[in-house]
Amino acid sequence: MRILLVEDEPSIADTLVYALKTERFDVRHALTGGDALTAHRDRPFDFVILDIGLPDMTGLEVCKRLRERSAVPILFLTARDGELDRVLGLEIGGDDYVTKPFSPREIVARVRAILRRSQGEAPSKAPPPIDPDSPLTHDETSMRILCRGEALELTAHEYKLLLVFIRQPNRVYTRDQLLDHAWEDPGAVTDRTIDAHIKTIRAKLRSLAPGTEELIQTRRGLGYAYVP
Repeated sequence: MRILLVEDEPSIADTLVYALKTERFDVRHALTGGDALTAHRDRPFDFVILDIGLPDMTGLEVCKRLRERSAVPILFLTARDGELDRVLGLEIGGDDYVTKPFSPREIVARVRAILRRSQGEAPSKAPPPIDPDSPLTHDETSMRILCRGEALELTAHEYKLLLVFIRQPNRVYTRDQLLDHAWEDPGAVTDRTIDAHIKTIRAKLRSLAPGTEELIQTRRGLGYAYVP
């Protein structure tokens, strides 16, 4: 998915570009509204993140011009939090509105949510089968995860996290990706919440079958992976 980020503050732009590229979005950064309109005219984007306070024109004006020829989803960024600004931004065609300061993870979560709404939810696909010889297996009927045949006593979030891992062995997940998979509102918790849950999961694995805690591996600077 191609995202156009229109933001004139370098520190904010750099942080958002990094966060979005980490999630495998293709990001183009524009410093002004004029540059953004030209970029979108030359090659339309799938999503626009638009700061309201731009040096050449307001983000509201950019939104109006985009809406003359495009239905691209638009997420507003602003330092202002007045109700009038929020209502005006949404009335002229914005899809959502985030007030600074914000976390990059919140922006990524909102982008995904808006894209899901704008494109319609994709038909549910059957999850990939879990290798029956894997040290960790899933009992769908009882919604429990078994470690070498023994049921693990897990909280709801621990269960969801482990299920993500065992359905995609060897895949590295970032903390943000895990939050998106296991929390209904990922913006409500911090990414360090994942670290705490992983620590607890490892302790439960170790107490049930010493050595199995190493199945959940840390990939320093990247995230976590289940390596059976």
